[in-house]
Amino acid sequence: MIVLGSTSKYRAKLLSRLNLGFLSANPIGSETPVPGEQPQALAERLAAQKAHSLRDAYPKQLIIGSDQVAALENQLLGKPGTHESAVAQLTLMQGHCVRFFTSVCLLNAATGDSLLHTNITQAKLRTLTEQEIERYLLADLPYDCAGSFKVESLGISLFEWVKSDDPTGLEGLPLIALTKQLRHFGVALP
Repeated sequence: MIVLGSTSKYRAKLLSRLNLGFLSANPIGSETPVPGEQPQALAERLAAQKAHSLRDAYPKQLIIGSDQVAALENQLLGKPGTHESAVAQLTLMQGHCVRFFTSVCLLNAATGDSLLHTNITQAKLRTLTEQEIERYLLADLPYDCAGSFKVESLGISLFEWVKSDDPTGLEGLPLIALTKQLRHFGVALP
């Protein structure tokens, strides 16, 4: 059995694409950035922390930890949580290139070996009107998503372009990298 160290419905939905049996578990640890921590380093630390935090509870399993950090320049853009915060984020990001660092750590709890990969996606939001932002937010309700959008849904309409070597990275779990990691640890795919 594989353990997904996340309670995110988005990550669970992505992982289910691989037709593997897995269970979701709530990882332990603070997601607070360390002062001066760069976005990629934060995503990598949190992905590894999530996987390793579940090692004692699942000592013989493969454990997946993943985290995504969005940044405009070096300003971190978290999950907005509220409509007002989402309006502010989309207003700030429009017309700019935002980088999304999505890290995945696969830990073999039995041996302590782990693999870590970070997918970097660049996305440029088009210029949006206040009405477009309002209509989008009320339609998709992306208040639990970094960057205030769901690219796998109506959020795709907000962009001029998206550049990535793994389209699932922007959704929250880079499956191309994860399948390589799983094969490394002997999981047969497909």
